[in-house]
Amino acid sequence: MKYYNEIVDMGCFTREDLCLLTGNYNTANSLIRYALRSGEIKAVKRDLYVAIDLADKEPVVSKFRIAGAITETGYVSHHAAFEYYGCANQVSYQIEVSSDKRFTPFDFNGNTYVFMQSRIPDGVSKRQDGVRVTDMERTILDGINDFDKVMGIEELLRCIMLIPTLDETKLLKYLAAYQKQAMYRKVGYILRNFQKEFRLSDAFFGECAAHIGKSARYLLAHKTGVFQREWRLIAPNDLLSVTMKGIDEDADI
Repeated sequence: MKYYNEIVDMGCFTREDLCLLTGNYNTANSLIRYALRSGEIKAVKRDLYVAIDLADKEPVVSKFRIAGAITETGYVSHHAAFEYYGCANQVSYQIEVSSDKRFTPFDFNGNTYVFMQSRIPDGVSKRQDGVRVTDMERTILDGINDFDKVMGIEELLRCIMLIPTLDETKLLKYLAAYQKQAMYRKVGYILRNFQKEFRLSDAFFGECAAHIGKSARYLLAHKTGVFQREWRLIAPNDLLSVTMKGIDEDADI
């Protein structure tokens, strides 16, 4: 097919991208129809296509590249970002895509792509492989903020255990951008358990504690736990124990 090499170079593309490539709308439409029939491209969703490797019949780009192409502002986040960095504990076929523009969840090539509201603009970069993804500090904060919706506390902790290093300056910058008092509580409480591993300073936790407010909150949705005075948070007394036994709502934690 004419333009196949150029399409492979693009990886993921829209009809408009092909119009720019061919210089003609009708030519772009004809090219899409032909390439779909021949199996040289597949439709990811409406007006988003991916080039197919003719040798193995698989997309020429990763699921993470596809995720970042779903919307103009989209990027890989949450558990999918942990997986991208090799820090996920569980295999998941759900790809979280944060974006300013909402889209309906859809399936493609064995994965489900789901929309997550973009929380803050900070901590997102385009990697050398073309993937738009949150950095590790932003990934951890998004994970803590949404663990009850995405991965659960046990998987979150196991992901954190696989992280090699963290920058506390970035963590505080992103926390300030979040503008959520509850985040300072959760981040302080959870990362206190990893202070030595990540060499987080006492000043970091002091800054977190300065923003927690006076009222008490629950860490877990099923509202169990012990009052953690430092963070005014009702949470497991031994947080890391949940990675060994999981959370039993009837257990005394």
